[in-house]
Amino acid sequence: MRNLLFIFFFSTSFGQQITKVDFESMNATVYPNAIEKTISGEVKFEFKVLSLIDTISIDAIKMDFESVKINGKLVKYKSDSKTLKLVEGFKKGKNSLTFSYKAKPKQTLYFIGSETDLQIWTQGQGKFTSHWLPSFDDVNEKVIFNLNIIFDNHFEVISNGVLHHTEDIPMNNSKKWQYQMQKPMSSYLVMLAIGKFSKQSSKTKSGTPLEFYLDENDSAKFESTYRYSTQIFDFFEKEIGVNYPWKIYRQVPVRDFLYAGMENTTATIFSQDFVVDDTGFNDKTYVNVNAHELAHQWFGNLVTAQTGKHHWLQEGFATYYALLAEKELFGEDHFQWKLYEMAERLQQASSTDTVPLLNEKASSLTFYQKGAWALHYLRAQIGATNFQKAVKNYLKKYGYKNVNTADFLKEVNAVSTFDTTTFQQIWLEKAGFEVNDALQLLRKNSSMSSYLELVDMQNNSFLEKKGSLIEIMQSFLFYPIKEEVIYQLAEIPYEEKKELLQLALSTQNLKVRQAIARIMVEIPIDFQASYETLLLDDSYITKEIALGTLWRLFPEKQTDYLNLSKDWIGFNDKNLRILWLTLALMTKEYEMQQKVNFYDELIEYSSPKFESSIRQNALTNLLFLNPNDENILRNLVNATTLHKWQFTLFARNQIRELVKTERHKKYFEEMMPSLNEAEQKQLKRLLE
Repeated sequence: MRNLLFIFFFSTSFGQQITKVDFESMNATVYPNAIEKTISGEVKFEFKVLSLIDTISIDAIKMDFESVKINGKLVKYKSDSKTLKLVEGFKKGKNSLTFSYKAKPKQTLYFIGSETDLQIWTQGQGKFTSHWLPSFDDVNEKVIFNLNIIFDNHFEVISNGVLHHTEDIPMNNSKKWQYQMQKPMSSYLVMLAIGKFSKQSSKTKSGTPLEFYLDENDSAKFESTYRYSTQIFDFFEKEIGVNYPWKIYRQVPVRDFLYAGMENTTATIFSQDFVVDDTGFNDKTYVNVNAHELAHQWFGNLVTAQTGKHHWLQEGFATYYALLAEKELFGEDHFQWKLYEMAERLQQASSTDTVPLLNEKASSLTFYQKGAWALHYLRAQIGATNFQKAVKNYLKKYGYKNVNTADFLKEVNAVSTFDTTTFQQIWLEKAGFEVNDALQLLRKNSSMSSYLELVDMQNNSFLEKKGSLIEIMQSFLFYPIKEEVIYQLAEIPYEEKKELLQLALSTQNLKVRQAIARIMVEIPIDFQASYETLLLDDSYITKEIALGTLWRLFPEKQTDYLNLSKDWIGFNDKNLRILWLTLALMTKEYEMQQKVNFYDELIEYSSPKFESSIRQNALTNLLFLNPNDENILRNLVNATTLHKWQFTLFARNQIRELVKTERHKKYFEEMMPSLNEAEQKQLKRLLE
């Protein structure tokens, strides 16, 4: 999973239970109810009692139970807001447990939209599957999960494993989807996704079926969104040396997902923001997240860290193997550049981010990116071949089990004489980042060496380095080096740098040209026509920057710029459309008869009808245009109730700023009675 600090909660009581009870399989039939936002079901567990135990616990958050039976007989049980406790009826050896349950989850299972645009999806890691399915918060309890899902037959239903069977239920227009797993996994990897999805299929070199899903409205974006997916899969099987450990692999984007992606076993859920067309692919791609989540099928799902202390064995590995996949696709220079960007972030954070890698309280940056750098350093020291052998042996030895750092380093010791004790002390147990070791490795790459030499020149006078900058811009050097040339020109007077700007534009490299858009706060008249060519680039980011800059600097051509861009939409967050509406509203005399429609469209984008990324863009611009509009303020309050914490944080911060004025405080107080209960609760907190 990406961009999430995930701590494994390892309970002593459950740790003791695992040594005495082994839950082997679950077969469950579940009924999601989109109207009530509930889920109910019938569950059957097969388990073995290995030694004497008084109470057996199953995690179940705020669930109601009926017909609890062990080995076919009704039994007494205890249930609180967190667990189902079995206190009688089980015997040493094999047992079966059956029961019915119902829950109304406040997290982990999310109901998005309604009716035709309905989506239902789960996000188990960090929030626990036990909110919607009785299961085990302890990652060391691995179970074979088989789910049957009963739902409206007009929707697609996705879960873990092979879709063994579907069956229509005509009496209520429902359908039963029967999914089966063959191997055990931790509960946090159980998933469910329901929506109006289109599907395309492929097959890997080894014969594994791949299924790609998109919202029905995005059917034209399959190739650009899922580009390189099959190549990444084939590369991983070759590079890792262990065949994909499951029977099938699916990927599905959902709206308002909490993070970039989540590697549920056999079925990754990812953010709708990564659904892109060909132009969007030039700015933002799913490639890295795609590779990261797929790598987790080995690192995290096949072998799972015993506790949060060893979480880098999942996120560090997934991050590093995603980079190796990008190296395979885009080359050595790209790989080294991504490593450099990580090193720069780690070095910048090192003064405040002081928790070491081998600590359950480490930051996401540490788990993911320092973990990846630790592996890169290790691979460089023992050689790629030995590293591959160690990883292969590690996965084969501990497949479908739980691991710790010592288990991995033991396999490194078996194939090399490398001092893993010192490695652990410096890279895993010491805070900060080993910047000198990183730079030493980076400088072995000629492109990175050239880039770092250029960075060292940034304080030199322009006259002193101009010849070198021109030479770089006329060369075939890797594009980040040319980007750095542009950034070093930011404060240089136009007359001195215009030759370099023209050279940069003529490279036709989208990233280099985008750098020009970023640095040009003012545009001289003789550069205006050249700058306007950026409006034609196949980049939604470049178009957004250039349109805003040109509209601001050349009011006499605002109508021309708006006419040129009136059909632009942009990314999933409608960045270009929302910018266009804002500029159209601010442009005097522009389509006066349409102003109200433009404003209404912008207001609608801020409403709950749309995904949070669209709403946030619209709200930001609307608060600039008209912060006194009650419709905007209502949509802002509603935004505080969404499950997506990044969006609610934005909304809360905006309201905190607004209520500093008495006028806005009064607006919010007066609308309070007309708000729903959840909105009132959030607004009261902010007003108080």
